Amino acid sequence: MECVWQPLPCGPPARIDVDGFISYIERHCRSISYTLMKTQLKVFFSAAVLSASFAFSAAAQAADREFLNVSYDATREFYDEFNQSFGAYWESRTGKTVNFKQSHGGSGKQARSVVDGLKGDVVTLALANDIDEIVKSGQIQPGWQKEFPYNSAPYTSTIVFMVRKGNPKKIKDWSDLTKPGVQIITPNPKTGGLPRWVYLSAWGYALQQPGGSDAKAKDFVGKMYRNVKVMDSAARASMTTFAERGIGDVLLTWENEALVTQKTLGKGKFDIVYPSVSILTEPSVAVVDKTVEKNGNKWLAEGYINYLYSPLGQEMAAKHFYRPRNEKVLAKYKAQFPPLKTFTIDEVFGGWAKAQQTHFVNGGVFDQIYNSKR
Repeated sequence: MECVWQPLPCGPPARIDVDGFISYIERHCRSISYTLMKTQLKVFFSAAVLSASFAFSAAAQAADREFLNVSYDATREFYDEFNQSFGAYWESRTGKTVNFKQSHGGSGKQARSVVDGLKGDVVTLALANDIDEIVKSGQIQPGWQKEFPYNSAPYTSTIVFMVRKGNPKKIKDWSDLTKPGVQIITPNPKTGGLPRWVYLSAWGYALQQPGGSDAKAKDFVGKMYRNVKVMDSAARASMTTFAERGIGDVLLTWENEALVTQKTLGKGKFDIVYPSVSILTEPSVAVVDKTVEKNGNKWLAEGYINYLYSPLGQEMAAKHFYRPRNEKVLAKYKAQFPPLKTFTIDEVFGGWAKAQQTHFVNGGVFDQIYNSKR
């Protein structure tokens, strides 16, 4: 009788009864070297099954993707939830699982890390200029702001004041920050994204005062920084200094960070003060082209960012106190976002490139102010 080989079905190898297969050979195949054949077949077939098992396991492992989001300091909790939601969505659509990783720190430092070799698939940073610094290294293509809606800024925030309960220093507006005896906590504009927004917000306020000019704004911002008690490297460190270590009278921070802290620690400890005017902060996102072209994550990276603009992504942003772009979602959460007069960086400073070059490069206006403080 001729022996007929039946191929195994596709998919992961089942538990195969090797002895049963050999018994089939015994019943239906004759050979003068039967005993030898039986031994060799058993060894060969067992090895084949083991090899197939390893091969399938390796293939399954290779199907899972590694994915790194390089972000700024205040987004940790938001992207923890976002990654879980997007991961479930991606698996339902593609059958592929993703191992999401996150890197957080001051936005400027994070951009420098990518420039220096950190292989992020996407960057979700505090401001556009930090992404432009990565563009200069050739890892992100010019024109990245045109790849996604709203100049690749899927949500916004603003700068607010967080004070001790009851506001004992009676801080109501930017001008109160220059009063003698007021201790300010804010990060370093040379390392973080938030503090650059803070600095420019104070500058813009000064320009809008009667007789406002760059010279008067420089003097005003200089007085404010002379009241800075601790200048940490990033937003979350400043929040720790103020909220947990109990240092300072006022923390200059993101609206979302202040609201999260108030929710976490309770409204009995802190008040949030909205100044008369503040800057519209627009955290920016981009695909790191050089990374995804090399590791094959381009489709995944684009899906990840597009999901930020989806109704579900916008809902999660609002839950974490970022102001969503989606008008319906914003209306749903309007109670947690008081109306606020804002200005944009383009309107007052001519865009991030000009603001960065004027104020934050080595020897720029911030350095002049800070060095005169010493």
